[in-house]
Amino acid sequence: MTEEYKCPHKGRTRKVICTCITIFLLLVGATALTLWLVYRPHNPQFKIIGTAIYELNSSAAPLVTTNMQFTVVTRNPNKRISIYYDRLSVSVWYRNQAITPQVMLTPFFHKHHRTVTVSPVVCGGEIPVSVEVANGLVMDEADGVIGLSLVLLGRLRWKVGAIKTAHYGIYVKCDVLLGLKNGFVGQVPLLGSPAGCKVDI
Repeated sequence: MTEEYKCPHKGRTRKVICTCITIFLLLVGATALTLWLVYRPHNPQFKIIGTAIYELNSSAAPLVTTNMQFTVVTRNPNKRISIYYDRLSVSVWYRNQAITPQVMLTPFFHKHHRTVTVSPVVCGGEIPVSVEVANGLVMDEADGVIGLSLVLLGRLRWKVGAIKTAHYGIYVKCDVLLGLKNGFVGQVPLLGSPAGCKVDI
């Protein structure tokens, strides 16, 4: 009768390997946590500082024709983290309904602790809207005050040194109250102090 031979070092080797892997994973996790606490990104800030309306025609209801330009200032508050805006679109909304198509902006790189100004022109011919929206535009123009929302949607990446993250979705909503007289064309006043935009990432 033969006895099965068991290597006395087999179990010990496996235990050493498991211990090394566990220590390595703990070190990687601790390093990642430390980097996150040091470099964790803060959301960029957006603010509308100017608006020009060249056309806002709702006389052919329920179709709206628009031609507008918004001057938007965005600030990157991070001291060490830059931002790649790989895709960013802009559209104008009124009473929770889009009155322009989405317009794609040129991708750009936003350095850390810097401010960038963009001035997208948003226009569209004969955009279908609800009767409520068409009538609301007519009434607000007659009153001389109109509230609009500029919405930006896109994807960005954070950059820390030579490291770039995966893509993150970004949603920006800027509510503005404009002084607009019926038939006026050009730069329109912003009523009240420019408020910061809502930013979700």
